[in-house]
Amino acid sequence: MRNHRGFSVAAGVALFSVAFGTVYAGASATNMRALDRKASTTPQTLITEPDQGLTSIYNLIQSAKTSIDMTMYELVDTQAQTLLDEAASNGIKVRVILDQNLERSNNLAAYTDLQSHGVQVVWAPVQYAATHQKSIVIDGTTAAVMTLNLTSRYYSSSRDFAVIESDANDVKAIEATFNADFSNQSITPPVGDALVWSPTVSKSDLVNLINASKSSLLIENEELSYSTIVTALAKAAKRGVKVTLCMTDSSDWATNFNTLAKAGVHISTYAATASLYVHAKVIVADYGTLSAKAFVGSENFSEASLTKNRELGLITDAPAILSQLNTTLSSDFAGGTPWK
Repeated sequence: MRNHRGFSVAAGVALFSVAFGTVYAGASATNMRALDRKASTTPQTLITEPDQGLTSIYNLIQSAKTSIDMTMYELVDTQAQTLLDEAASNGIKVRVILDQNLERSNNLAAYTDLQSHGVQVVWAPVQYAATHQKSIVIDGTTAAVMTLNLTSRYYSSSRDFAVIESDANDVKAIEATFNADFSNQSITPPVGDALVWSPTVSKSDLVNLINASKSSLLIENEELSYSTIVTALAKAAKRGVKVTLCMTDSSDWATNFNTLAKAGVHISTYAATASLYVHAKVIVADYGTLSAKAFVGSENFSEASLTKNRELGLITDAPAILSQLNTTLSSDFAGGTPWK
């Protein structure tokens, strides 16, 4: 099956703009960083789509002085391509990795255009089921970790988020992984202070985040096929955690929706034809408590995404980001149709 966002579910299983403000994120380098994070003064900015548009992302690209490193599952945005072309023509080192296992045909035009303008562009390593990561690093100091692809036809309707940060350990880890993937070299991605990588740690990190929740889980995701995640969510609801899930409806998820609803999970859905499509991949845990934190990234709740793809997300405890995510996800849930 291929959904209207271009991601093959079946195949998968086989700048900062001042308008958005600056907040502060926590960090921890322990193996249980999803559960035990220490305070940090690392600035982070949340961008919410489709509400805020792509101006912040375009401004981020334009802010580059020395380098741009982009890994993108799908790149079909002529404005973004033009900005990358212009940066390369101005002497900025621009490197781009594009998925080829699932999105080569959609990415081919961008690949050809970038290559013709002096951008160093390569196809992603074939050992992953897909390179579903969506990230941009500017000047080796600032990173955007995103749930959205740079695909302009979806900007007006797709619920997505991006976190822009300058945590030195995170940026260094993203760059180290980019360099390996760009050169088609093997690597176990460093986790920095808050990163969640597939196919290495995402499964355990997300399950740990769900299992550690005490009061609430507020979730959006595009897919719901992985039994490990479904089981963790059902157990959370059964132990008294208020689990709230908002997704775009699909018959593919009906069985798991029913399983979760029976366990006490609150589910709200949007039709595939609705004006809002839930493409985001977000978990907000224990909002309003001292232990509140959130995951934002490219990882879907599928076996391929968590165990076979190249994916990237992060965990944050930044109060302003948590508040923004809680407001948006709660509004989305209220606007959907209750699952029955």
